[in-house]
Amino acid sequence: MGSAISAANFWTLFLKMVKYNMKVIFGNRFVWFVLAAIAFYFFIAITSIYDNNQIDDGFIYGLQIMPGILLIFYPMTFGIQNDVDAGILEILFGIPDYRYKVWLVRLVLVFALVYLMMIGLTVMSYYLLAPVPVMELSFHVMFPIYFLGSLAFMFSTIIKNGNGTAVVMVIIGVGLLILSEILDRTLWNIFLNPFEIPRRLNEMIWQEITMKNRIFLAVGSLLFVLYGLFNLQKREKFI
Repeated sequence: MGSAISAANFWTLFLKMVKYNMKVIFGNRFVWFVLAAIAFYFFIAITSIYDNNQIDDGFIYGLQIMPGILLIFYPMTFGIQNDVDAGILEILFGIPDYRYKVWLVRLVLVFALVYLMMIGLTVMSYYLLAPVPVMELSFHVMFPIYFLGSLAFMFSTIIKNGNGTAVVMVIIGVGLLILSEILDRTLWNIFLNPFEIPRRLNEMIWQEITMKNRIFLAVGSLLFVLYGLFNLQKREKFI
């Protein structure tokens, strides 16, 4: 009986913690990024249908990257500033192991929520556009999204200003788009589309390139997050 009550209390406390952290991170402006992501998705989808473009797995993968970036852009870019605006940064720095007990939990919550949203978009694509492997496509599309989200988080801990971080990320994003044309068929292409096999390229070779690309993006994301969490230990630079 006691263990059941304890479990219920833990679950209630956990839900309250999740709700509070979501409110602080996403703020009132996050809804506009959600609406922008959905609007962008439908605009590109409808335009492509009217232009008689081929709607397949590769197209839907490319279609969903930008909405995913929009969804993760606000919480990763403005998360630190939201703490400052809410007046709780000083309190958070008073918690031992701040980086692990607070922001690491927040990062997991944000990444999980965006992943669920992308699964929702993929399911919508399945029924509205073309039958696609929902889980596989959602899994692959999250690699560039997590990479850029982790990069934005790292810069937010360096710049410590949401607007400044946003400007830097926009510049970096444009640069990566330009480089993607140059690095089109290499593992270094951040926006590599695993569902579009280049002509005259062996499928096994393309799968190997894709796997190495995913490893590169996963390791890069992890390093960005760790460096950002390390920066959050430098209390004197934030207060």
